[in-house]
Amino acid sequence: MAEQTAVSHDVSKLVDKIKDIRIAMMTTAEADGSLHSRPMYTHEPEADGTLWFFTEQDSKKISEVKKDRHINLGYANPDDNLYVAITGTANVVTDRAKIKELWSEALRGWFPKGSDDPNIALLKVTIESGEFWDTPNSTLLRAYAYAKAVVTGERHQPGPDEHSRVEVR
Repeated sequence: MAEQTAVSHDVSKLVDKIKDIRIAMMTTAEADGSLHSRPMYTHEPEADGTLWFFTEQDSKKISEVKKDRHINLGYANPDDNLYVAITGTANVVTDRAKIKELWSEALRGWFPKGSDDPNIALLKVTIESGEFWDTPNSTLLRAYAYAKAVVTGERHQPGPDEHSRVEVR
C-alpha cells in the first residue's frame, strides 16, 4: 500500500521545523535549465513563512532568480532525524532599510564592507509548499516498526507529526 501523507495548509508547521536549522541548500535553475545548489544561511524565519537570505547583487544566483523565481530549499538535522524540503518563489530585495534591519555583525566575514556595501542584496523567499520528515530517533520506534512489518507484513505509516505536506497556496 502506498504511503499516505497528511496535508496541511499551516505554514507555521514548516517554520517551526526549520527555525533552529540555519543552513539550507538553495537550488535555483541555471539559464540552460540545469539545477544549481549551494548552502545559504537562513535568517530567523518570519511567522508568515517569509525567509531571508543575504547575497551579492552580482552573484550567479541573482541572475538565476531573475530568470526563474522558483527555488527549492533543503534543510536537514540528521541528529534529530529531521528533514524539510521547501518550494517557493524568490525576489531580489535591495531595500537598504531591510538590509540594515536584518544585518548582524557575524555577516561581516562575507560582506567586509558591512551593511552599507552597495553590492549586498537580499533574497526574499515566499514559501509555496513544503514537506517534512520528523521521525523520532529511537531504537524503540525502529524495533516496533520492524516487529510490525514481520508480524503483519505492513510498514510503519508515519503520523502527521512525523511526515506531512504543507500547501500554502
